[in-house]
Amino acid sequence: MAVSNRIKNQHLLWRAAFGPMAENAASLDTISQKNLWALLVKTSSKPVEKLEVTKNPADEYINGMTDPKEMEKTLNNQEPRKKLREQSREDLKKMNLRWLETMINSEAQLREKMSLFWHGHFACRSQNSFYAQELLHIIRTNALGSFADMLKAVSKSPAMLQFLNNQQNKKSHPNENFAREVMELFTMGRGNYTEHDVKEAARAFTGWAFNPKGEFVFRKFQHDDGSKTFLGKTGNFDGDDILNILLENIQTANYISKKLYRYFVNENVNEQNQQWLSKRFYSNNYNIGKLLEDMFTSDWFYEEKNIGTKIKSPVELLAGIRRLLPMQMENDQSQLLFQRALGQVLFYPPNVAGWPGGKNWIDSSSLMLRLRIPQILSANDAVDIRPKTDDDVQMGQMMEGIRKMKDAVKGGTATIDWAAVNSIFEKVQREKLLENIESTVLQTKNKLGNVILDRYVNAASRENYIKSAIVNLMSTPEYQLC
Repeated sequence: MAVSNRIKNQHLLWRAAFGPMAENAASLDTISQKNLWALLVKTSSKPVEKLEVTKNPADEYINGMTDPKEMEKTLNNQEPRKKLREQSREDLKKMNLRWLETMINSEAQLREKMSLFWHGHFACRSQNSFYAQELLHIIRTNALGSFADMLKAVSKSPAMLQFLNNQQNKKSHPNENFAREVMELFTMGRGNYTEHDVKEAARAFTGWAFNPKGEFVFRKFQHDDGSKTFLGKTGNFDGDDILNILLENIQTANYISKKLYRYFVNENVNEQNQQWLSKRFYSNNYNIGKLLEDMFTSDWFYEEKNIGTKIKSPVELLAGIRRLLPMQMENDQSQLLFQRALGQVLFYPPNVAGWPGGKNWIDSSSLMLRLRIPQILSANDAVDIRPKTDDDVQMGQMMEGIRKMKDAVKGGTATIDWAAVNSIFEKVQREKLLENIESTVLQTKNKLGNVILDRYVNAASRENYIKSAIVNLMSTPEYQLC
């Protein structure tokens, strides 16, 4: 059976964005994939507005100081440290909700979706909200631009230098953590370098640090300026040289393109298509936008085997529901609680490798909650949501405020604009309504069928019928796939 134009367009919107929005869902039957892709590119081409929730909280303590040692001594006092930690926890929650709202409502859907991908690729947990905010801005600014520029900017960000211990990387005592992860996770992937390469790269990154104001500094007296041999090349390398050598190696283009293929196309990689992407990415000097165009305008992207096969991440699930069902949230904190219970809290990746994705998103408890979320948001429902206990100290602190909420998130947590939703189907005849709703909500080949759905929908009026059909379809295992 041929894949319909609507399903192909929704496929593009679920993969390159966060799903169809109520106000444009009706047009997906007629617009071409080429024109829809051009629209996604155009709306994401405007300059990035920074998501700014905090100035550097340390500024009030070091105002007027010029001596870095004096600044660090002041900030290491117990009282400022405690206040800074508390401030950062609140700021990170605000930043989480601001970014989630941006993913849902921004016109720049392609940029925000790519930023979520890079947020997992350059996974970083910073207790300093200002550093985390600046890293996010680097990622969002470069999300569709040059991978080389983004790699260099991320590698010099205080958040990443702190997270991977490069502040402690000095010529007398090299710390290999940063150098190892740059190769293993950010560029080439495991198995493409030796332990000797790690040691030599660590020497090159000595002296890369940041000051209390959150500015990158090169401490030349802590830098090892001796000769180094890295990936078969020898020279008096510094950190920039190491990054350039990594970018010159086509394995970096191969590793990144394969990761993008698995994330946006299919976890089962088609070697021929992925290798084509890799070579194009390399020859286009790591231009991310051109790689995405190659991927999202190819015929093979829209093949049936790639549609409705990806398990939505918790953030994709939450954003997708709220795009098709425009809503006013009465309690923003519930969004943090959903993220925590489903296993994806923005700014808190589980480790430096990021979220593993795929089937890892689903276990028995998270699936049951996923199936309940549409009911919780749309009806007078209540559900007992408790964050999982496999906690660590930092996450525990961040979630402290959330745990003070009542155990149950009561019904009425959102007010949905059902008039906007009904308008999607206003030209659809009554006998074709259920079929049309189903193809708008679900991407899977297996449809539920009218007989089953008719048992659960409310046929009292056309509006009730649409509302109950959508909520019931969103509460199925099939809706977890896109």
